[in-house]
Amino acid sequence: MKKIRANIDRYLERLDDRWQALPVRKQRKYTMYFFVCYLLLTIGVVFKVYHDTGKSGQGMVIEHIENPILEQKNTAILQDSLQEVLKNKIYER
Repeated sequence: MKKIRANIDRYLERLDDRWQALPVRKQRKYTMYFFVCYLLLTIGVVFKVYHDTGKSGQGMVIEHIENPILEQKNTAILQDSLQEVLKNKIYER
């Protein structure tokens, strides 16, 4: 685990050195591009949430959870197959 952490630290140091080697003008330009992309994503998500909540005319419906096993129409009796398996293994010796 320490080796992985050391590798990540070295990678981040190299990345930081490359960033520091860029001219300040390019750093500002890249920062502005990242900010604009982030802003567009944020606006898109806010619009999508606003659109989805505005479209839904009804509120949240809270109902009792029904047991799906009880709702089945199949009235087959469940059998305990464990006893049969154990009995069969006794005779297999």
